[in-house]
Amino acid sequence: MTPLTEVEGRRLALSNLDKVLHPLTGTTKGELLHYYATVGAAILPHLRDRPVSFLRYPDGPDGQLFFTKNPPPGTPSWVRTTPVPRSEDPRARQVVVEDLASLMWAANLVVEFHTPQWRASSPAVADRLVFDLDPGPPATVVECCRIALHLRERLAADGLDAFAKTSGSKGLHLLVPVVPTPSPLVSAYARKLAVEAEAALPRLVVHRMARALRPGKVFVDHSQNAAAKTTATPYTLRARPRPMVSAPVTWEEVEECAGTAGDPESLVLLMDDIAPRLERYGDLLAPLFAPERAGDVP
Repeated sequence: MTPLTEVEGRRLALSNLDKVLHPLTGTTKGELLHYYATVGAAILPHLRDRPVSFLRYPDGPDGQLFFTKNPPPGTPSWVRTTPVPRSEDPRARQVVVEDLASLMWAANLVVEFHTPQWRASSPAVADRLVFDLDPGPPATVVECCRIALHLRERLAADGLDAFAKTSGSKGLHLLVPVVPTPSPLVSAYARKLAVEAEAALPRLVVHRMARALRPGKVFVDHSQNAAAKTTATPYTLRARPRPMVSAPVTWEEVEECAGTAGDPESLVLLMDDIAPRLERYGDLLAPLFAPERAGDVP
């Protein structure tokens, strides 16, 4: 029998709790659900009022992975959806995860959470800028940290604050709160900075996606600022052999990793690391929600 539980007055059927989803650590679906229940207060502000896309991995990272933007079949009527016009379907809708019950319902599907840089209330008007720093082997997150420090300084020169989080995979994300600005303008500015970074650090940076250009360098992916693109939501688990989390890190941690003795494993944050970090630091990305921290895009 599928266990039933009640979350904020909503009855949820939670299935396959003993199923192993992260094989290297033996992490089960029940443990995954416990994680999201524990960090709900941290992840929900990053999900609220943003249409969510799901990368589903119901059989773990070695099983079938599929990306979906449409509300999954069987979505409860009490889960909020919002219109998200797309060229291929102007009547399209997507889920908005805005409370703990919706979060636990979605987590039971076994998903990564991905969100755009804009809110459902203001489509294609970004309130944050993002850089996805993706290392091409043999480069690692150590090189990503060096590029992150360069971009942080460059953004500061334009009056913008940057905050770092792990990608939950190989790289690093930079998030920058901005005064609400049309996505095309944010995209153009992000591309400009990526091109500048490649000119300043040609041995380390590439701003184009072509795989042939990327070995040993860090791809500064600026494309996720486009209105149609999404980025892994802070605190989401990723479909990896270990239960890796896309989690915020301090600039001191970035600087230490960027040093000559930098260790890529120092920025691998697993599911069980997050609650103690939240207790110690709170949400390091909370400034993203402070209007006074948002800067104008030049």
